[in-house]
Amino acid sequence: MNLKNEKWSEERFFEMRKEVLCQWPTGEQVDLDEAVQYLKKLPEEKNFAKRLAKAKNDHKTLLQPRAGVALVEDHIDLLRYLQNEGGADLLPTTIDSYTRQNRYNECESGIIESRKAGRSMLNGFPAVNHGVYGCRKVLEAVNIPLQARHGTPDARLLSEITHASGWTSNEGGGISYNIPYAKSATLEKSILDWQYCDRLAGYYQEQGIDINREPFGPLTGTLVPPSISNAVAIIEGLLAAEQGVKHITLGYGQCGNLTQDVAAMSALEEQAHEYFRFYGYDVQLTTVFHQWMGGFPEDEAKAFGVISWGAATAALAGATKVIVKSPHEALGIPTREANTQGMKATRQVLNLLNEQKLSMSKDVVAEVQLIKSEVKCLLDAVLDAGDGDLAVGTVKAFKNGILDIPFAPSVHNAGKILPARDVNGAVRYLSYGNLPVSDNLKEYNDDLLQQRASKEHRDVSFQLVVDDIFAVSLGRLVGNSALG
Repeated sequence: MNLKNEKWSEERFFEMRKEVLCQWPTGEQVDLDEAVQYLKKLPEEKNFAKRLAKAKNDHKTLLQPRAGVALVEDHIDLLRYLQNEGGADLLPTTIDSYTRQNRYNECESGIIESRKAGRSMLNGFPAVNHGVYGCRKVLEAVNIPLQARHGTPDARLLSEITHASGWTSNEGGGISYNIPYAKSATLEKSILDWQYCDRLAGYYQEQGIDINREPFGPLTGTLVPPSISNAVAIIEGLLAAEQGVKHITLGYGQCGNLTQDVAAMSALEEQAHEYFRFYGYDVQLTTVFHQWMGGFPEDEAKAFGVISWGAATAALAGATKVIVKSPHEALGIPTREANTQGMKATRQVLNLLNEQKLSMSKDVVAEVQLIKSEVKCLLDAVLDAGDGDLAVGTVKAFKNGILDIPFAPSVHNAGKILPARDVNGAVRYLSYGNLPVSDNLKEYNDDLLQQRASKEHRDVSFQLVVDDIFAVSLGRLVGNSALG
């Protein structure tokens, strides 16, 4: 099947469904007509897209944690706790690693072992194995919308089951759930597979059911320059819109410099709207801000500082929702109590900043323009590579390093760019690799890095990258190995 950025016909979509639903026995539980009627009967307060639209209209930032365990009843207990004790506005279901790799036999073993052990032996919820019946049981046990969050290059069956179960949001995309997550999955296949997921969401939309789609904004989550993450987010948003998706949430992972983070969120929303309008897509656009995705300090008090710092940035940036971290991030999978503590700390900061927004200072405006200029360079080159076809251009762009994500495991990623913080702590490019960024933008970037090196009395070198990766876990933003 040839890749092309073109809306799938119903004939093509339904022909592919026959293959998808046969991947695991629970696929037989999906009856699309029955699912449409089930979703139409859901109360509005359980619809993810409607909840986000209301929050955007009310200028509120919603809270969403991350959570998932192996067994249905345990997962229900966990989500109810996060809803009732943590005050979550939106609920996640983090999917386990075996499901992400479509290894459903191992999921089944994990479910059996979890029952024997009396605790979760999987690092998430195996939604495909639990099927429509199990997933609906989860939805019906809570009072607020539910989203699948995973990391799956091929999420077709997962999407079928979760949407048929009333989960009205699905996170991911053919780039963001491939390059940062998988080693050998080809982009051509993952984009095709996510076109299917988007066409499924678009089909439900055509039946009058609002389904939210959310590309994964932070990518690898480690010093990703905003122009890279914004470019990928906009590409995945456009690919989804082509398949008929009407409710799209574009995301960004906190980099740490307040001016840059606020500017990046503003640039993402502005530029996405510009591209949606240019291509004639009628999209309800919302945004998500991910609290710090890098290394956390082990000390809980210090971790709460990092969480609150992310909460403040999300509020000041006007994000529609914020993905909340816990004070146990440095220690492994957090307990439900730790997740709740992270949400309460975040809620407190959001309440304090409820009426405040960071003004568009000269520095913020300049950073917005810088990020948008870099993104335009990248997207123009992607479209050129595909002779105007965004999907084809994306595959060729990664092959040639025109798009490149730092620290990604994929063999289909060039891995030639290196990020480092500038004199103000904003993330810049130490090495551009093959990115098609204009010379004047490169000169500005290089000057900022040189200012930092001069201030710290050292050279602009790879050591900057190493220091910056570990800086936050050591209690600062800009790393300096000379400080110990």
